[in-house]
Amino acid sequence: MKKPIHKHLLLRGHCHKPPTDSQTTHGWLKNLVEKINMKIIQGPFVSYVEAPGNRGTTAVVMIETSHIAFHVWDEQVPALLQFDLYTCSELSATVVLSEIQKFFDMIEYQYMVFDRENGFKVIDGTY
Repeated sequence: MKKPIHKHLLLRGHCHKPPTDSQTTHGWLKNLVEKINMKIIQGPFVSYVEAPGNRGTTAVVMIETSHIAFHVWDEQVPALLQFDLYTCSELSATVVLSEIQKFFDMIEYQYMVFDRENGFKVIDGTY
């Protein structure tokens, strides 16, 4: 039996290009899942939230090994991004961070990658 792997990447940062177009964001998420060698089981689901104080794009995609989700608040300048990727598989944080940097035009960010197999062990990050 294969030993389970539990990797979790969390990112918080500010960006110049918060997405507002659902189709573009949908395509980016599909591309991200492909680039990290994972498989979509549902989604991506993308919506633009109009509620004052919470305005921005929210998205989620269910992958065979768990999920990817984010919300970006675009009322503030620069926009705030909170991003979450959990997988029961190997994870290339370098690829994910590069794709986030390009798509959102990140100004700055902090991230953590946890190994959650036996609790929460930070294995990478800038915090």
